[in-house]
Amino acid sequence: MFDPEGRRARIDELDTERMDPSFWDDPDRAKEVEQEIAREEEWIERWEQVNRQAEDLETLQVLADEEDDADLEKEIQHEARRLEQRLDRLELRSLLSEEDDERDAIVEINPGAGGTESQDWAEMLLRMYLRWAEDEGFETELLERKEGQEAGIKSATIRVAGDYAYGHLKGESGVHRLVRISPYDSDGRRHTSFASVFAYPEVDDTIEVDVNPSNVELQTFRSSGAGGQHVNKVETGVRLIWTGTLSDGTEERIEAECTAERSQRKNRNRANKMLRSRIYQAEKEIQQRAKNELEASKKEIEWGSQIRSYVFHPYTMVNDHQTETKLSDVESVVAEGNLEPLIKAYLMQAMEV
Repeated sequence: MFDPEGRRARIDELDTERMDPSFWDDPDRAKEVEQEIAREEEWIERWEQVNRQAEDLETLQVLADEEDDADLEKEIQHEARRLEQRLDRLELRSLLSEEDDERDAIVEINPGAGGTESQDWAEMLLRMYLRWAEDEGFETELLERKEGQEAGIKSATIRVAGDYAYGHLKGESGVHRLVRISPYDSDGRRHTSFASVFAYPEVDDTIEVDVNPSNVELQTFRSSGAGGQHVNKVETGVRLIWTGTLSDGTEERIEAECTAERSQRKNRNRANKMLRSRIYQAEKEIQQRAKNELEASKKEIEWGSQIRSYVFHPYTMVNDHQTETKLSDVESVVAEGNLEPLIKAYLMQAMEV
């Protein structure tokens, strides 16, 4: 899986291609080569850092054994655990090689049918992803949130920024199922709730998405919730609606909404980036269907086809239906955002296909 020598050989191969006088005649290919070299060099540097740290620990262990130093032994054990975590992250990183994996991610969460129950579950998922992102060192930003009537949320959109954010989250798209004793049921009965998650790569200036302004409708509205009186009195919220034709000839209506900022201009800029990202994702799905005749990566919201179940009663288990991974500590996953075992299982399975 790690194969540093194979990666060095790949860099040499790409360097040879880069030395060809006609290399820059094909700008798209040149860009691909430069990006691949940068990715491989970054991976090798991380691998070498882990190796150096392992060698340092071996030296410290010899010293601790010679001097019978209990304090040094504790320090070595602590550093060994940290090294193991770095190695796990490096292993996960080696599974991320698709074109958009390194991009930032946009994650949308929507409740299914069921009112308060499903809206509460959607908010639990939102907190789960925010906790996971925080623990993994990603930056997050709440782009849109609509409060539920009694509890939870009607919808939420977050941006997750950092190295390979989308690569980590791409397997989360689909329907998530919760089974628990409802805190909203006075009879203490068991309830099943559903919510959908859709993760897609954020479009930046390196991706060209041609959006005709005449096809985009701008709507403004008063933001609700946090932000003070200003955002509640002034129409700072922005909704952009694109109606146009995709490359396969299908007519499509795509919306993007942002209420994160206190100014309409900033919300419009953010909504525009979200809109371009969604159009880009729609085009990616067309390419995916044409390439392998499989379902596009954006899964339809069908409440009978869950990708993962989270069971709190009558037993505790997280069951990932994509990879058949089962975890008994559902509280650790939902409350603490411990998603790494599930993410890793998805990426390893995708690599085998």
